[in-house]
Amino acid sequence: MRNQTVLRVLSGSIVSLVLCAGAALAAATEIKGAAILDHACGKVAAKHMSLVHAGKMDEAVKLGTKEMQDQWKAMSADDHKMMGSMMKEMSQSDADYAASVKAGGVLSVDGANATLTVKKEHKDANGTSSESLTQKFVIDSTGCWITH
Repeated sequence: MRNQTVLRVLSGSIVSLVLCAGAALAAATEIKGAAILDHACGKVAAKHMSLVHAGKMDEAVKLGTKEMQDQWKAMSADDHKMMGSMMKEMSQSDADYAASVKAGGVLSVDGANATLTVKKEHKDANGTSSESLTQKFVIDSTGCWITH
């Protein structure tokens, strides 16, 4: 009788451990700071920012999913020019972007999906303001791709 009780307790403990381990594996992983730039999605984000900053929109779009590329191709030349201009104006140099990611970046990876959020705070005589940049990615066997 006592052996049966011990067996039930052990069985219950093992089941609990397996379920907890499965839940832990299913939870999103957060990567912060400089380590983001070593992750495939961080590398894609940095390359995208570099290309946008250089005004190379067609090359930058190639870092996106097929759907994103198709949306870009479907836009008129005027829309390309307007969007490209806005994106370039809001972009950062390689050094500034890397510093921003290191200081306030969080990459959340959840299976085949990832989200990079970079928060930046500005302090001046008028007070403090903050801005945040968010990029979403999909990860597949060929790499990490920007979804928007």
